[in-house]
Amino acid sequence: MDVRDLNLALLVQAQGSIAGAARVLDLDPSSVSRSLSALEAELGVRLFHRTTRKLSTTEEGAAFLRRVGPLVEEMQAAAQDAVGTRQQPTGTLRMTASVAFASQKIVPVLPAFAERYPEISVEVISSDANLDLVEQGIDLAVRLAPAPKGDLVCSKLMTTRYHLVASPAYLERRGAVETLNDLCDHDCLRYALPGISNVWRFRGTGTTSLDVNVTGRHKFSNALALLEAARQGLGVALLADWLVTQDLADGRLIELCMDHIGTMTEFETAAYLLFPNRSYLPEKTRVMIEFLKESFGA
Repeated sequence: MDVRDLNLALLVQAQGSIAGAARVLDLDPSSVSRSLSALEAELGVRLFHRTTRKLSTTEEGAAFLRRVGPLVEEMQAAAQDAVGTRQQPTGTLRMTASVAFASQKIVPVLPAFAERYPEISVEVISSDANLDLVEQGIDLAVRLAPAPKGDLVCSKLMTTRYHLVASPAYLERRGAVETLNDLCDHDCLRYALPGISNVWRFRGTGTTSLDVNVTGRHKFSNALALLEAARQGLGVALLADWLVTQDLADGRLIELCMDHIGTMTEFETAAYLLFPNRSYLPEKTRVMIEFLKESFGA
């Protein structure tokens, strides 16, 4: 199987048309079409639905190109290394993170990454679901949880701590939260997510923990909405440090019961970097991992 034909198929997919790929390569469209047909014949699979007006990737073609894309990039990088011509990592890096983490942490550092690595394009997939990296062709994921388990390579990015917070307006209206047991008399803002219960766990200076069964009128499916609800005085929230640091500093939120650490799952939580367990790590993924650790001080 010719790497040039594979690269051509990836370019056709990226351009959305044979004519577009032909323009990039300065080739005749008929030549590109013949190369595609030869590759499909060799595979025994149709990669694209082609009509006179439209081109789209078949289901089999999309699955195939997702898997061969990283392999082609790595082969090209290896060839450049062999002759000493590669100066900058290249390619498109597809990464996923929760909606809140992508917005608050990933996007703000992308300008610096883009300046350092101008040949890498970054596609950020914001999702609070745990997407399948291999199935969806994702190079890197950030997961906020206890240490993940499974067949993915895992590397700790940064530790996280959760703060019990409320707005000044809410506390003025509903009264202070002087002890953790006072939470039973307050509106607590909760997550509407699988695996997140209505029990908040707290631990002080010792090892003994206290479980509080919280209630409240409002639930939210992502942390950004929950943060804004806390700002608007809808209730008490348990939110990660990287999400509330600025609000605490500016006085929009007030930390409660500061001598306790809180959690909705386990106390030892962190942001982890996950990537497919391949026999190689693409250069574009490696430099992003190093950049994020440098930026967030793992």
